Amino acid sequence: MAGTAALGLHLLGAGSVGELAPMAAAVVVLGAGGTVTPSGDVSAFGLDGAEARTAVDMTPLGVGLVGALALSYFFLRSLRGAGAGPSWGELGARVGVMVALFLAMVGGLAWAGHDVVTIDGGRLPGAGEGAAGGVPDGLGDLGGLLPDRLADLGRAEARVGFAVDTGASLAGGACWVLGVLAIGLLASRTPLPGAAARFHGMVRPAVSALVAVLLVAVLAGCAAAAYAAVGDAHPKRIAGAALLGAPNGAWLGVPLGLFVPWDGEATGELSGVLPDPLDELLRGSAEQPVTVGRLAELDGRIWLLALASGMTLLYAGVLAAARTPRAPGMSAAGFAGRCAVRLGGVSAVALPLLVWLTEVSVDASLSVLGFDAFGAGIELHGRAGAAAGLGAAWGAGAGAVGAALAWAVGAVPVAGGGYPGADLAGPYRPSLPYRASNPDTNPYLRIPEGMHGAPTVMGRTGRPVPPPPGPGPGAPPEESPGRR
Repeated sequence: MAGTAALGLHLLGAGSVGELAPMAAAVVVLGAGGTVTPSGDVSAFGLDGAEARTAVDMTPLGVGLVGALALSYFFLRSLRGAGAGPSWGELGARVGVMVALFLAMVGGLAWAGHDVVTIDGGRLPGAGEGAAGGVPDGLGDLGGLLPDRLADLGRAEARVGFAVDTGASLAGGACWVLGVLAIGLLASRTPLPGAAARFHGMVRPAVSALVAVLLVAVLAGCAAAAYAAVGDAHPKRIAGAALLGAPNGAWLGVPLGLFVPWDGEATGELSGVLPDPLDELLRGSAEQPVTVGRLAELDGRIWLLALASGMTLLYAGVLAAARTPRAPGMSAAGFAGRCAVRLGGVSAVALPLLVWLTEVSVDASLSVLGFDAFGAGIELHGRAGAAAGLGAAWGAGAGAVGAALAWAVGAVPVAGGGYPGADLAGPYRPSLPYRASNPDTNPYLRIPEGMHGAPTVMGRTGRPVPPPPGPGPGAPPEESPGRR
C-alpha cells in the first residue's frame, strides 16, 4: 500500500511541493478507512482561521484495493494448514492477530503522516512584477489588486499542513480490515466452522463472482487510462491518477450504469476536475439527481455505460451459475430460481457498498494573490436505498439469465461430482461405460479354461459350494490364455 501510494504521488508530481514519505503515509491511512485533517496558515494571502481549512472526504481505492488483495491472500494462505477447516477459536485467533498487526501499522503511519508544506510567495506567478498582466489566466477577477501588494506577496510564505487523526483512523482501520477479511472468507473455498458452513456454501458462488467482475472492471479502467495516456501531454499524471483512483471511477460507473441516482453539486474552480459531461451537469442544476438519462442528454455515448454495467452483472450471473452445484434431478427452472435469489441477495448488499465507497466530498477554500474561491467544492453521493432495490432486481435478473446460459452449454456442476452423472461414479460405483462390454476385446472378461464359471451355489449350511476339484498334483499346469 505504501509503495502504491508513493508511486502514485510521484507520478502526480506531489514530491515537488513537499516530502513524499509523509504524504504517502497519509494516503495509505485514507485508503485504509482513516481520516486526515488538513489545515493551513495563509494569512498573508488574505485568509485566517476557519477560512483556511480544507475538508476532504475521499478514499483512494487504488491503495485500498492493493492492500485488500494482499491481506486476503496471506490470511487465506495461512488457513490452508487448518486441515478440513478451522474451528471458531482458531479462526478468531487468526483474525485477532491480523487486526492487531494492521492497527499497529496504522498507528505507525499516523505518527509519520503529518507534514507542513511551505509555499514561497516569491515563486508564485506574477509576484513582484508590479502589474496584473503578469498573472496567468484562470485566476479570476484581479481588478482589485494593487501593484504594491504584489511586492508584499513576493516576500510572503504560506504554510499548509496536514495530520492524521489517530483515533478515527484506528477505528476506521479496524472496520476496514474486518470487512476485507469477511469478504475474503465468503469468496474463498475455505470452509467455515459449524452452522456457518451451510450459509457459506449458499453465498460463496455469488460473492466470488461479484468480486471477480469488479476486479475485471478495475482492469478495464486501467486499460482506458493507459489508452488516454498515450496521446496526452502529461502521461505520468494520468498514470498516477489511475494508480490511486482507477477503482473509484470504475466502481462509481457500475451503479450509475445500473440507474442508481446520485445527488451532487460542483461549485467554484474544483468543478473543472470532473470528467465531461458530469461537470457540466453538476454545474447546471444540483436540485435534480444525476442519472444516466440526464447525462445521455448531454452525450449519447453515456448509454454505453449502461450496456457495460448490465453485461458486467450478466457475466457475474454466468460465473455464479458455473460455480453453483445443482442437486441431482433438479430442473432448469428450479436451478435458475435458486441462482436468481442468491445473486439478487448478494447484489442488494454489494451495490450500496460500492455507492458508499465511491462517495466524494471536497470543500476547499483558497485565496491566492487576492483571488478568493470560497465555497469551491464537489459533493457526490449515491442513494443507498435505491442501490439496494436496484441491486436486488438486477442481481435476480442476471442470476436467472446467467443460470439459463450456463445450463444450456452444460457448465453447471452436479452436487457430489463435477459433471452430469459423476455423482454415481466412485471407487465402488464405476461410471457408466461408453459402449457394451465385449469379451473379445477385453481380456479381463474372459474366463480361463478349467475355472468354474457357473453362478455360486449355496449349500444347506448357508455357505457356497466349492468348485469341483481340478487336476491332481502331478498333472502339468495349464498355461493361462494370456501366455498363449
